[in-house]
Amino acid sequence: MSTKTEPNLRKPEYYLNRELSLLEFNRRVLAQAQEVQTPLLERLFYLCIASSNMDEFFEIRVAGLKQQVEYGSGQRGPDGLSSSEQLHRISQIAHQLVDAQYQVLNEQLLPALARAGIHILLSTQWNQKQNDWIKNYFNRELLPVLSPVGLDPAHPFPQVLNKSLNFIVSLEGKDAFGRNSAVAIVQAPRALPRLIQLPSSCASHNYDFVLLSSVIYRHAGDLFPGMKVTGCYQFRVTRNADLTVQEEEAGDLLHAIEGKLPTRRFASAVRLEVQKDCTQDMVEFLLRKFNLQHEDVYQVDGPVNLHRLLVIRDAVEESSLRYPPFAPAVNARVSKSSDLFDTIRKDDILLHLPFQSFNTVVDLIRQAAADPDVLVIKQTLYRTGDDSSVVNALIEAAKAGKEVTVVVELLARFDEEENIELATELQLAGAHVSYGVVGYKTHAKMLLIVRREGKYLKRYVHLGTGNYHAGTARLYTDYGLITSDTALTEDVQKVFQQLTAMGKPGKLKKLLEAPFTLHKTMLELIARETDNALKGKPARIIAKMNALVEPSIIEALYRASCAGVRVDLIVRGICCLRPGIKGVSDNIQVRSIVGRFLEHTRLYYFHNDGDYLLYGASADWMDRNFFRRIEICFPFEDKRTRKKVLEEGLLNYLADNTQSWILQSDGSYRHSTPGQSKPRSAQQFLLEHYTQ
Repeated sequence: MSTKTEPNLRKPEYYLNRELSLLEFNRRVLAQAQEVQTPLLERLFYLCIASSNMDEFFEIRVAGLKQQVEYGSGQRGPDGLSSSEQLHRISQIAHQLVDAQYQVLNEQLLPALARAGIHILLSTQWNQKQNDWIKNYFNRELLPVLSPVGLDPAHPFPQVLNKSLNFIVSLEGKDAFGRNSAVAIVQAPRALPRLIQLPSSCASHNYDFVLLSSVIYRHAGDLFPGMKVTGCYQFRVTRNADLTVQEEEAGDLLHAIEGKLPTRRFASAVRLEVQKDCTQDMVEFLLRKFNLQHEDVYQVDGPVNLHRLLVIRDAVEESSLRYPPFAPAVNARVSKSSDLFDTIRKDDILLHLPFQSFNTVVDLIRQAAADPDVLVIKQTLYRTGDDSSVVNALIEAAKAGKEVTVVVELLARFDEEENIELATELQLAGAHVSYGVVGYKTHAKMLLIVRREGKYLKRYVHLGTGNYHAGTARLYTDYGLITSDTALTEDVQKVFQQLTAMGKPGKLKKLLEAPFTLHKTMLELIARETDNALKGKPARIIAKMNALVEPSIIEALYRASCAGVRVDLIVRGICCLRPGIKGVSDNIQVRSIVGRFLEHTRLYYFHNDGDYLLYGASADWMDRNFFRRIEICFPFEDKRTRKKVLEEGLLNYLADNTQSWILQSDGSYRHSTPGQSKPRSAQQFLLEHYTQ
């Protein structure tokens, strides 16, 4: 009797490439800009987000691959592609996506904006009154701050800031000193607006805008008096923005990061964007200056930084062109309570952002700050935003004499400067500030409050899937659990002890923690479902996250599928698992939800032979989250809470047939359509449910 042999689940053809999967996510974001049912200004917003996503993709992902090629790294990922092969594939797809972005702008959005009375006027469209106003604006606002550089031995090619707007200008003639420079560079200072709204005195429509690049192009000759401008072309360079700090060798991590931040602006170039009609000799000249190859240049039919068009969304006041406003609901029990601690003692509080108000968390810290019985407040901060209500509440607590300890992650990408400032501000208020554990990012979302109640000390905690950031709390979907559960609160205290002190605080009772128990437990829970399926028992896994990359988790899911486990994955962005492979992943479906809100929730469900387990987490299923970050994963144990999270946070999304995209086995995504079924949007359902 022959035994069935398990297929080799590590074959490269079973894995999708991480970088190409990320580009596919950006394709889905761009598709939102094409959706005619979406309000016009929101479509413009999606276009700007797609452009911004591409910037970060080149700054981090492409930059990292280029470094691997430069260092001669032969390392290949689970999909088997080398760094150079990935760069070649990326260039092909990225060029298609960039062309599509400008096609959407020029063929769809600009005509639609014009029909709505919003115009971006080309220089050929300016009437005399507009020409006069723009000429005056140039002389008054631009000429004094622009510093053109004619290239010659005494004027070398200038340093070009990362993602800044620049112009390369071709010239004829001699200047006052008899110098004959054929090429000049004009740099537009960051402070200058990239889009200028014309005043009503000369506007022809409700909203008339002109691009800064158009103004400089029209008046470039005024920057080089006595010489003839024969060409003027905008360009932008994207540089490596990944911040590398040798934490083990840094005497003071904060000062080490402060010293590194300026280098981000002038690091090695990874991409060149130039105006579509830029001459080939000018393109070649720029490529040589930035040490780039032809596949690194993107010639674009419009402004080189589409993200700057976002100012239109802020300037135009037409409410019909936006999503209808909504007010986040306040948890019913919280709205009836004047004492949050009393409310939490009676039962846990579940928050579903952005449908419910983040202010409950802020109010909890504020109440703790004012309560004479509160002795200690501890919190992790990864991203907070400007003028953070959470930080202000912590400062109030520190000034009120509470023992406030804050673990600030300084290496939160692109938020390093803000986090340095908030760390300094907290220290000045008297809070204890630490930067976590050297070599590990502190990505866990935890708040701990210790309060004296009679003869005893009582702990209260908030655990979340998202950042303590009031801005993203209005845009990102996340869950938060506020509880006084003895075991959970004791676990949180132990994790804080790990972060701020030395030693081994002991085994956690309920929390799963990376880099210690999270990965191992996820593999065990997947294996349990696999074993149950092999025994003929019902088995199911549902998981929602931002990214699925880690190979051993993917292999375990393949094994579960082979055993007959039904696996539903809701993965917003990167997914390296390839569904629909016969005999390997037949029982796995992967969907991505892209809509009004950014899906950020991490939830993990395991059927567990009918007594299902459900977790919320700060971690995606990626190598970095499992092994190089401090993450927490917390159980939803109360039956009502667990049922609510399952129905609203998972099953609701599996029923979405309007904003969901189904991953195909070739790595592409198919947009779901209702067909004969009733249209259902998971996000819209939650909006209506919570605003009733």
